[in-house]
Amino acid sequence: MTNTRIEPMTSLQLRVLIIAILSSFVAFLDGAVINVALPAISRDLGGGLPLQQWVVDAYLVTLGSLILIAGSLSDVFGRKRVLYAGLIGFGVTSLLCAFAPTGIFLVLARALQGVAGALLVPSSLAIIISRFEGPAQAKAIGRWTAWTGVAMIAGPVVGGIFVDTLGWRWVFVINVIPIAITLVLMMTLGTTDTGMGGRVDYVGAVLGSVGLAGTVFALIEQGTYGWSDPRVWIPLVVGLLCLATFFVVETRVKQPMLPLGLFRVHNFWVGNIATFFVYAALSFGPLIVTLYLQQVAGFSAIAAGFVFIPSTLCMLLLSGLFGGLAGRYGPRLFMAVGPMIAAAGFVWLLLMGSNVNYWTTLLPAVLLFGVGLSITVAPLTSAILGAIHPEQAGIASAVNNAVSRIAGLLAIAAAGMIIGGTLDTAGLHRAMLTAALLLLVGGVVSAVGIQNRARAAAKVQTVTD
Repeated sequence: MTNTRIEPMTSLQLRVLIIAILSSFVAFLDGAVINVALPAISRDLGGGLPLQQWVVDAYLVTLGSLILIAGSLSDVFGRKRVLYAGLIGFGVTSLLCAFAPTGIFLVLARALQGVAGALLVPSSLAIIISRFEGPAQAKAIGRWTAWTGVAMIAGPVVGGIFVDTLGWRWVFVINVIPIAITLVLMMTLGTTDTGMGGRVDYVGAVLGSVGLAGTVFALIEQGTYGWSDPRVWIPLVVGLLCLATFFVVETRVKQPMLPLGLFRVHNFWVGNIATFFVYAALSFGPLIVTLYLQQVAGFSAIAAGFVFIPSTLCMLLLSGLFGGLAGRYGPRLFMAVGPMIAAAGFVWLLLMGSNVNYWTTLLPAVLLFGVGLSITVAPLTSAILGAIHPEQAGIASAVNNAVSRIAGLLAIAAAGMIIGGTLDTAGLHRAMLTAALLLLVGGVVSAVGIQNRARAAAKVQTVTD
């Protein structure tokens, strides 16, 4: 009889997995923990909704635009070196955010923090790809995904506790602890990762950053000045021209930060389209719910943060399971069904008014959302990266993460157009319908486009009894 089993992790593999999880966890956590702190930041520093949007999007602009070149840096100079730089930079910029005296200073510090965060995510996932293969790789990615997903959902819980007990500045100070632990663990690896060498596409990095920054600036500030104001349409035009030039340049440079040839791989390009819609909803929906609960429904920061605990538990318990199942049976079914279940959670929130009943309104929606994400995220990551040669794992994971961050960036930048100038019940309902629609599109794209044939190439160890 022939059995299929996954070899247990070695001590080195376990340390690599913990380092990868902690490195990306701190970047994802910081992107999510800020949500529940936004009302307190606005009360302390002023600025209203535009400042709240910029505190989130300043981080996402640099993270989303530089994560591509960070993937190239990971492959060129070595994953360990890039991780070291990212961890130290993230710790320093977190402290800058914590001691920000003004809103503008905080926005600039958040932009610098996004630069450091861009160095963390692709390198952390790339070291998993380099140390695991076959079903074991899918399982490891599932665990990595579970914890990074937990960071995104648990962020409001952590933020709420600190905001209501110690103050919003502590949501940045806390980053120093996991960073210090990760740096100590990295010293135990002992192996030298010199990278493959080559050139870095700095021109592409500048064009991509300016293009995203200009476009996002216009989306956020149009609510204040209007589309006809030069302060809006000029940045928009400059941004769009830079983005168009970016894609032209990427077809001509020798070593582009965005190798367009990756998109000839079927599951890679289809998976990234699905990623865009799923992560736009994932970034936009929970942010609006968290703000609404505090600013309209009267929840404390802690109470608003704890609303998403059931989703966190779902991610912890189920993501590894579905990552392993996708490695065996193919990702398409999971990537199609998961977003639709998560979309049902946002549709359920249409029942929510200014008086919110947790047990009948929030809890069922959050459970649907958590189960749907658990089914979706690990298979999505496995489908995209499993289709790419391991030597390109750094840039492939960077592209996928850039797509997800840019999706969230644009969705949040467009929040003012969706909810209106002030967040009220009608605006919440429009936001929930938008989030549900984005997830449904992501599920349909996966159902139609994702192929399961990649699983036939997985390397599986067989044991004969």
